[in-house]
Amino acid sequence: MTTVKRILVTPAASELITLLRVGFGDLVFHQSGGCCDGSSPMCFQKDEFKIGNSDVGLGYVGGFEFWMSKDQFEYWQHTELTLDVVNGRGASFSLEIPTSKRFLIRSRIYTEEEMNHLEPLFYKKD
Repeated sequence: MTTVKRILVTPAASELITLLRVGFGDLVFHQSGGCCDGSSPMCFQKDEFKIGNSDVGLGYVGGFEFWMSKDQFEYWQHTELTLDVVNGRGASFSLEIPTSKRFLIRSRIYTEEEMNHLEPLFYKKD
């Protein structure tokens, strides 16, 4: 079995990422699990968001890193996550807000076989 990705991206989300990249340059995604819509994935300019020591990198979407807080990851570690986009405006500081779209996560539980072949996580480099 090939390596199983932890984070996937839908065509609609890829299209929005491309639009945001044109407008803002390098991006980074983060999902914290906090209040104020913090459990939604958020998109920031790479240089405007600081990855913390308590964040884990799950993979890449549209060529950009997708990070999650360790606490949130404890709940999601057994699920395949897919970054998607829907119409609507979230209550956050994410870059897509002015587009009247919002990123969201869809998920499904990994099979036992998939769990044995997951891509490794990555961590902040000091």
